[in-house]
Amino acid sequence: MPKSNEKLDLATRAAWLYYVAGNTQNEIAEKLQISRPVAQRLVAFAVEKNLIRVRVDHRIADCLSLAKALCDRYGLAMCEVVPIDGDEKEQVDRKLAVAGAQVMERYLVDEKPLVVSIGSGRTLKAAVAQIAQLERPQHRFVSMVGAIAQDGSSNRYDVAQQLSEKTGGKHFMLPAPLMADSETERAQWVNHRLYRIVEDLAQQADVSFVGIGNVGPNCPLHEDGFITRTEVDEMMQAGAVAEWLGLPINASGTRVKSNAGARVTSLRLDSPPQRPTIGFAGGQRKQEALIAALKGKWLSGLVTDELCAKAALES
Repeated sequence: MPKSNEKLDLATRAAWLYYVAGNTQNEIAEKLQISRPVAQRLVAFAVEKNLIRVRVDHRIADCLSLAKALCDRYGLAMCEVVPIDGDEKEQVDRKLAVAGAQVMERYLVDEKPLVVSIGSGRTLKAAVAQIAQLERPQHRFVSMVGAIAQDGSSNRYDVAQQLSEKTGGKHFMLPAPLMADSETERAQWVNHRLYRIVEDLAQQADVSFVGIGNVGPNCPLHEDGFITRTEVDEMMQAGAVAEWLGLPINASGTRVKSNAGARVTSLRLDSPPQRPTIGFAGGQRKQEALIAALKGKWLSGLVTDELCAKAALES
């Protein structure tokens, strides 16, 4: 047998003893009757020759693989995928909230003053609720959606205010309703001096956190009283499957025109993103909406669940 083959065989034995049997390098040296430095070099040689294939059998490992595949497929800079184990909707929502809070905290712990622009919605609100109190008065939080609901009350899903309370940072609300009564009125809102101040600050954001909503019967925009069922139907007829800060998009992630969409006062985001833009969405009814946001290249980061991740990779 050629000496090169002998060395490869010996390296294979050393690698098996180390990675599979769990032997120390001293034990390998004894069993193969070689010195410890030689045992160490043989294991390194096995790695160099690609004899080692690492496999981690755990649900979290599966989620890590899905996250990497999503990053590769959709050009994301980061992705977190939570496992699904036959969970009820409430359990999935809680897992998303915990994962979302962890992602937000990676930014919020920064000592450097940050400008954080943020949307609204149930998923984001639940994530912020999981964030521990953190003294960061130097941060500024900018709401990207109108602070006023249709009935004149405050938007109960205004997440920027919650982040301000958690950190002591300053909160900048968007002084407008999410949906103006007409396009003419919308123009008046967005041209207001205070609106422009908030808009300019949002342009300086270091990171954006945004929820992804579905468009359909009983969708959040309709359930929360922002649009009527007739307006939902009109959006669907125009091809909308998702909404992004209240702005409808179709299955390919392109904005669609609708009467309701033309009245939305929300700040706009870019495609592709000009800054880290992390989307938060999960659950079966959000799958199509999530895929639309990914295909439209609206995101640079994502927090989602295992089933949504698989659906996005299969689309």
